[in-house]
Amino acid sequence: MVFEITLQKTRVYREAKEEGRQEGLKQALEEIREQGLQQGREEVKRELIPRCLAYGISIEEVAQLFNLTIEQVEQVKVTDEQESSTST
Repeated sequence: MVFEITLQKTRVYREAKEEGRQEGLKQALEEIREQGLQQGREEVKRELIPRCLAYGISIEEVAQLFNLTIEQVEQVKVTDEQESSTST
């Protein structure tokens, strides 16, 4: 009687495959979480920058506060002004 066992039928293979699947899922979820956090941070910045400017904080100070370039702050300001003018 000859026992013919393929690698795919072994318990070690199945466990390793499941472990790899779990690790892949964990990594994918972490990447999604990080992406969500980054998007959330950007959204908060887009909301806070116009408020800071409205309070009289200079563009340079806002850029430094949010770790952005002056150009980025100006772009958010222009976008906010455009959205405000089209929504009224």
